[in-house]
Amino acid sequence: MIPKECKRLAEVDFPIAVVSQHSAREKSIRHGHPSTLHLWWARRPLAACRSMLLALLLPDPCDSLCPKDFKAKARELLSELIGTIGKDDESLRKALLTFIGDFANWDNSAHPMYLKIGRGLVKAAHPEETPLVVDPFAGGGSIPLEALRLGCETFASDLNPVACLILKVMLEDIPRHGPELAEELRRVGGEIKNRAEKELAEFYPKDPDGATPIAYIWARTVNCESPKCGAEIPLMRSFWLCKKTNRKVALRPLRLGRKISFEIFHPKSDKEVPEGTVSRARARCLCCGTVLPPERVRAQLSEQRGGADVIFDKKGRLIGGARLMAVVTLQPGIQGRNYRLPTDRDYQAVWKAQKHLKIILDEWERNGKNGLCPVPDEPLPPIGTLGFRIQRYGMLQWGTLFTARQKIGLVTLARCMKDTSNSNHMSMNRELLSVAVSRCSSFWSSLNMWVSSGEFVANVFGRQALPIVWDFCEVFPVSTESGGFDGAVDWVARVTEAWPPSKIVGQVQIADATEHPLSDDTVDVYFTDPPYYDAIPYSDLSDFFLVWLKRTLSGHSLLRDPFDPKNALSPKIREAIQDETKEFNKRPKDKAFFEKRMGKAFAESRRLLKEDGINSIVFAHKTTEGWEALLSGMIRANWTITGSWPIATERPGRLRSQDSAALATSVHLVCRPRPDDAPVGDWGEVLRELPKRVGNWMERLQGENIRGADLVFACIGPALEIFSRYSRVETAEGKEVKLAEYLEKIWEVVGRTALENILGTAEAKARNGMAGALEEDARLTALFLWTLQSTNGDAEKIETEAVTDTDPPTEDDEQDSQESSKGKKKTGYSLIYDVVRRFAQPLGIHLEEWEDRIIVTEKGVVRLLPALERATLLFGEKGAQFAAKQLEIKQTDINQVLLPGFERKAIAPEIRGRRRGGPNIKEDEVSHRRGATTLDRVHAAMILQSGGQTNALRALLKAEVERGPDFLRLANALSALYPKNSEEKRLLDAMLLAIPR
Repeated sequence: MIPKECKRLAEVDFPIAVVSQHSAREKSIRHGHPSTLHLWWARRPLAACRSMLLALLLPDPCDSLCPKDFKAKARELLSELIGTIGKDDESLRKALLTFIGDFANWDNSAHPMYLKIGRGLVKAAHPEETPLVVDPFAGGGSIPLEALRLGCETFASDLNPVACLILKVMLEDIPRHGPELAEELRRVGGEIKNRAEKELAEFYPKDPDGATPIAYIWARTVNCESPKCGAEIPLMRSFWLCKKTNRKVALRPLRLGRKISFEIFHPKSDKEVPEGTVSRARARCLCCGTVLPPERVRAQLSEQRGGADVIFDKKGRLIGGARLMAVVTLQPGIQGRNYRLPTDRDYQAVWKAQKHLKIILDEWERNGKNGLCPVPDEPLPPIGTLGFRIQRYGMLQWGTLFTARQKIGLVTLARCMKDTSNSNHMSMNRELLSVAVSRCSSFWSSLNMWVSSGEFVANVFGRQALPIVWDFCEVFPVSTESGGFDGAVDWVARVTEAWPPSKIVGQVQIADATEHPLSDDTVDVYFTDPPYYDAIPYSDLSDFFLVWLKRTLSGHSLLRDPFDPKNALSPKIREAIQDETKEFNKRPKDKAFFEKRMGKAFAESRRLLKEDGINSIVFAHKTTEGWEALLSGMIRANWTITGSWPIATERPGRLRSQDSAALATSVHLVCRPRPDDAPVGDWGEVLRELPKRVGNWMERLQGENIRGADLVFACIGPALEIFSRYSRVETAEGKEVKLAEYLEKIWEVVGRTALENILGTAEAKARNGMAGALEEDARLTALFLWTLQSTNGDAEKIETEAVTDTDPPTEDDEQDSQESSKGKKKTGYSLIYDVVRRFAQPLGIHLEEWEDRIIVTEKGVVRLLPALERATLLFGEKGAQFAAKQLEIKQTDINQVLLPGFERKAIAPEIRGRRRGGPNIKEDEVSHRRGATTLDRVHAAMILQSGGQTNALRALLKAEVERGPDFLRLANALSALYPKNSEEKRLLDAMLLAIPR
């Protein structure tokens, strides 16, 4: 056994760069990857989980307490792959880290040699008993799946029934039955497809010319309310059908009096394609141009219960509802997809489907409504629930998200699956088949879009939300093309085939992480990725799948709420989430509720872990409050942070204004139970050790290409080790130092260290107000850009839409986010106010002094003004051209030209009060600064460069060279910080070339 005092590899070293590379690459791996079995939100990359698990399970060979037997066996195993390993412990550690990095490669994940060595190393480290790995927020199952790959026992639990079904398939069914399960799945899936195809044929007829429709593009409709019009308005986001580089197909409206018809054409340029009819819930009439406001669009669609179905009279004549805009077909002998306009045959097939659906529902009612309704009649979550806006359009039950034909398709598959499974005695295949049907449901709803750039149907969950979709795509259920049942079976079968042989199966159970079913002191590794506040509404989103899974696996033990038998949907009361539309003990589930639940979960993990066990928590939340709450909960639960490793697991991008996990890296915090007899720490000693720890760690992380905000948050873990190893920390006067105060010190040290790296050692003098430091605005700008650097690339420029009409932007339409705005755009770079404040305050930077001068704060988001946007402020109303003449003709000093008559603007009303973390300042507290700073002069030079004012630029640069080194020092620093392809960097670099040498 590993002695409890012996450090694990995860506490001393980790191959960050290599594992990050493989984790990022994993996003593009499709066939056979477990993430393609079934959708689950915010899955951890397998590469990161596999690597971290190995580092948690294996002892550090350089530790004096590392067992000799382990070191001997590790050398033996690794030499088969790596070759000769040096006799010293450091060489063995390097070999282990190399193996961990190489094993992170997806191509090696099922390689027999890597599996043998990985499992052998774990066995050597734990010879007496197979280690038990527990994940109480297992979700998509990445962590427990990798524990099985390494030969560990694993206990995976989650509060969500859909997650638990996915976990059962991955951790129990597939490992237990092996690859032959895939063969049987394909065979039974083929039988189901043949039966379903016959039953659905009359509702999806082939074309008279032999072509096979594979997708139908529909538009919801409303009626123009202009007194002299009343025309039907098909709600089309775009009229494009195919928008590829070498092939373009679109719809074009043809006005025939008050009736609009369409034709399909092949535009030669994008300008030929008319604009869509709907944007931000406003509908524009194609006949008279009248625009219906959002409230009227919602009202009309509410009357139609969402408007996804066609409305017929008793004789089957079309009288309203959804309009079929185009049909996508495959024609024998013709390559690619073809498009045609709808015909009466298409509408008659829909009418038949509606009549057949009524027969199904009438039969259920005649049978006394015995069992579940064939079509999900469970209620949608209430209005205001995170990520849900569709209820305002009359969709109040889950079944209303689907058209009549889509409902029949899913009901038919569920029945055929049940009949086929029973006749073949294939109960072990029921879960896998249900997963395939569940995959289909995410492509068979009225919220699925047709992607014209790729000619395929998009998954309903393009993001973690269910927004309204105006024009939607209905696919042929048993098509072999995108979104069909064939494809769903194939995806599931490929995952089954790809899983490597394993004698161990996992254990899965619905459980509350705050009341775990396992006994005390039973767990070797507690490794989990917990939820983050209001980032993802897991239970509400998963109900989309749960309502259909219950109908394909009726009575399944996992598809229920064990805490509330009356609840027909996934458990909501105990779910750890910040969502104030829900209650716990008659109180809203606010931020405090979430933090309390997470604190209880961390305390529970302390109970479960063995004395020599180890814990790792994955955290990717970007808010400082989120970090503070997480760490407070861990420290209160008597954990000591012993390691912190940032792994690039997310898509690259800037920090976003909404409270969601948007960092490029996920930080894996490693911790141990703090001894009951831990000493009291001295605040002075902690502060003396902090700068060295942060400096060393920043240097290490930058060497691993960790940048910006990722680096900041990754430094918190190592800094916390100093603080969390004590039972409490006290000042010399005996006052206890709270975590919040220590975190402020961490931000201060990180900020100072970053500034010294960016702007040079002169910045150290700013600590004591000495000469040589650049002004506040330069330091603020440098820190701002440094924080925005991305681990996966450059900082991303923010473009904020300026909405030109009276109704404010809404979250109604996710499709609208893909459209270009007609309004002006504010450019610049954006950070959450609290992040900016955390840096600025301890460094003596007064944000209120620079409001409307280099920053603008709105709704808790700080925008750094780009140089060109400051032109009027810097040069006045007469502009840069007038100032240039003064500089080149009169030889005027630049300071006399800049900021003419500058006066502080009145503080905007939304900034006066603290709003979503914005500044809380009074107007009379703001001092007026009128002198031009070094940053002002650098920006002035960039503006002159942009305007081609060559002579004036030369005069300015000559004066700055004579003035001193600050101008050049700041310009070079900013050049290194601006994104590579940004306009700012282009102007700055061009200006620097003009500096006299």
